[in-house]
Amino acid sequence: MPSSVVDEIEATSVRQQPLRTASSHCREPAGAAAELARSLYHADLGFVLFFCSAEYPLAELGEALEAAFAGVTVSGCTTAGEITPAGYCRGCVVAIGFDRRAFAVAQALIDDLEGFDLLQAQRLTGELLAACRRVARDGEGGNRFVLTLLDGLSSSEEQVLATLDAALGAIPSFGGSAGDDNRLAHTHVYSGGRFHSEAAVVVMVETRLPFEVFTTHHLRPRDTKLVVTRVDRDRRRVLELNAAPAAEEYARLVGLPVAELTPAVFARHPLAVRLGEAHYVRSIQCVNADGSLSFYCAVENGIVLTAMQPEPLLDDLRDVLAGLHERLGEPALIIGCDCFLRRLELESLGQVAQASRLLGREGVIGFNTYGEQHHGRHVNQTFTGVAIGSRPRD
Repeated sequence: MPSSVVDEIEATSVRQQPLRTASSHCREPAGAAAELARSLYHADLGFVLFFCSAEYPLAELGEALEAAFAGVTVSGCTTAGEITPAGYCRGCVVAIGFDRRAFAVAQALIDDLEGFDLLQAQRLTGELLAACRRVARDGEGGNRFVLTLLDGLSSSEEQVLATLDAALGAIPSFGGSAGDDNRLAHTHVYSGGRFHSEAAVVVMVETRLPFEVFTTHHLRPRDTKLVVTRVDRDRRRVLELNAAPAAEEYARLVGLPVAELTPAVFARHPLAVRLGEAHYVRSIQCVNADGSLSFYCAVENGIVLTAMQPEPLLDDLRDVLAGLHERLGEPALIIGCDCFLRRLELESLGQVAQASRLLGREGVIGFNTYGEQHHGRHVNQTFTGVAIGSRPRD
């Protein structure tokens, strides 16, 4: 076949695949990076987003990714589990390649979460907007969304997200908190060729393709309320609920001894704060030796927590994905930030294989998080993301 025909076929293939995906189970960093590059790299590759297990030697993986995608901006984070083209996975790395002809992408690192203020957020937003304009093909422009990846063990998430949201204005945003395979020890984001802790990566995407930022959860409120009566705000620890030791009061609520409170129990019996007509989950991380409860989100003294009960998770997920399909047509890709507590619930119900088939069929790529972000709010136990359509709207 003449080379000109081959080139034309390859160019058409790339136009039809503005987003490419790949995953690698190779445990050796250079091998994993090379495997991703073989699937993702082409002449118009403009940006790579990845999610990886914290089991990798991160310094070596960072260097390998930088070498494999030389000249291409790469961002990502560590996970509490990966969502690959085949569904849920652990111990691997999954990545998305963005074609520069369909997407203008810019990213920035926030390396001082505690000191991040509105002036810095406005400056960062302006820099990202200018960078997207510079790389947009032929000045076409388009609509924008923002993805945020944060250190999942930072206590500054709420402040950073609210501040950034104020600067972004009408630009929709979503994201996830980095994990470390449920160890709750060290989580990282990736920018500029290396992994960082106590940091965040902000990715702005401009495209003419239709998209929708969304969030969902399958939890419904019960009548039972718990009042936070004593809290260590800085460490996200609730010391008392209803003026009783927090762990004891929560154990009473779920009908178990304190010794039997595990992440699987927290996943099945979450608590939430009501804001307006919506409930936002505040997931429990662990029971501490002093009888307090550590949370993944900030919890304030005096707030009322509502006990929640799960409805069928897969039914809710199917409905949400079907709605996205109806509004956007067949998505080119869905980037999903899925709370690791949802995965624990699916594991306890023996439904991981069913969920994996659904996620794979619908083209979801992403990771299990230590928390999700949606329009400036830090939430838990949700499936949050962006669905990107295949064709520009007329």
